[in-house]
Amino acid sequence: MTLVELKDVTVRAAGRTLLEDVNLSLKRGEALRLFGPNGGGKTTLLRLLAGEVSPVLGQRSYGLNGVRQNSAVRARRSLSVVGPDAEAFYLTRDWAQSVRDVLLAAFEGDTLRLWQATPDAEARLSDVVTLTGLESLLERDFRTLSHGQRRRVVLARALMPRPEALLLDEFTDGLSVGARAELGRVLKDVHASGVAIVLATHRPDEAPELPWRTVRVEGGQVREEEATLPSLPPRLRLPIPPGTGDLIRLEDVEVWRNGHRALGPLGWTWEAGQHWLVTGENGSGKSTLARVIAGELYPALGGSVTRPYLTRDLLTERRRTVGLVGAELGIRQRRDWTGQDIIASAWHGTEGFVAELSAAELERVHELATQLDLLALLPRQATTLSQGQLRRLLLARAVAHAPTLLILDEGLDFVDGESRARFSALLPELVRGGTHLMVIAHRDSDAPDGLTHHLHLDGGRVATLSRLSVASAD
Repeated sequence: MTLVELKDVTVRAAGRTLLEDVNLSLKRGEALRLFGPNGGGKTTLLRLLAGEVSPVLGQRSYGLNGVRQNSAVRARRSLSVVGPDAEAFYLTRDWAQSVRDVLLAAFEGDTLRLWQATPDAEARLSDVVTLTGLESLLERDFRTLSHGQRRRVVLARALMPRPEALLLDEFTDGLSVGARAELGRVLKDVHASGVAIVLATHRPDEAPELPWRTVRVEGGQVREEEATLPSLPPRLRLPIPPGTGDLIRLEDVEVWRNGHRALGPLGWTWEAGQHWLVTGENGSGKSTLARVIAGELYPALGGSVTRPYLTRDLLTERRRTVGLVGAELGIRQRRDWTGQDIIASAWHGTEGFVAELSAAELERVHELATQLDLLALLPRQATTLSQGQLRRLLLARAVAHAPTLLILDEGLDFVDGESRARFSALLPELVRGGTHLMVIAHRDSDAPDGLTHHLHLDGGRVATLSRLSVASAD
């Protein structure tokens, strides 16, 4: 039976056509894989299937629970897109919601838990938590979880109402190798139970082994196509940055969030001339370390963070000398400022407003936009962008001011292969100018050659600390 049928469907938003003349059917128990470039329409197609957006032309019909209907009401209560937008609701509000609250609310298709759970809801919670391995996180505040842990929770949230289809948006991004393998097994079990799986991805090689039907989504058009693995961008070797002395010193650093120790005790030094690779499982403290270095989080009493590379360790100076790209930054950008505003905010470290740019700064914005193929995004509002388009703007923002420290916390997630190659090509010249790189990555392909040191975290502490055997570029 067909779960969702799209006939000659067109979707428009903010005066732009996002999908046009789409014909697509999703059958019960099917595995459908979507691929294509950033901004091609993959996320919009997922949201269309979930009932979150409506067509302006054409017809969309559902066959959920064996009942054929055009209304998306039932879809809105039982289908949800597992992706960054699902996390953003909780991270952009000051409401404390435990993982238990998030999951129980989803049982009835709600976002917040405002009612007493029924025995059926509690039983479903137990089944889903066991399936997804969330037992240890149930009482944690959702906002304090790592990116990978949050991704696991929003998957569990989507499973709570016993959906007939799972809609996954770049699901493997932010997950460690172990987590990808574990949740891949979960998806296989879910699919084997008769649930349809729809996966939008730039990394089809990381999709679990299912009988995929592949559809290419590009320029708002949808067509059936054989899947081809994307070629990896050429690996660029980093030169050794100039300078001597310590850049960052952490001594007895601990970071606690809602009663949970997210990092530490930790002692560690970043010296001039070093490029760092930071690894660890989801929840090991990698993103917390990045935010401590950037000054977004502070250590508990007794610990200290010093930045000898700064004459004055002030917030304004840190913002002018650090480029940070991570999941939290992307979520904070979802407002009404333009692509040009996002890049231009680099010089003052602001988010959403910028001082008037000098002629040199404006020239740099347009130079970067040309190099990274972003010119068409400069006048666009952030709310109209795909996750990949927004991430590409944030990568440009991170390097626009030639920072002393560039921290990529899974920075290439959501970005298509061509855009990853364009950004990577900028790094050697930045390093020659004095930029030092830290790459937090779960994939070898996201780490350029030339990183000099490796820090592996486990449970918020240093598990291994080593020098990498690399040769620098000329």
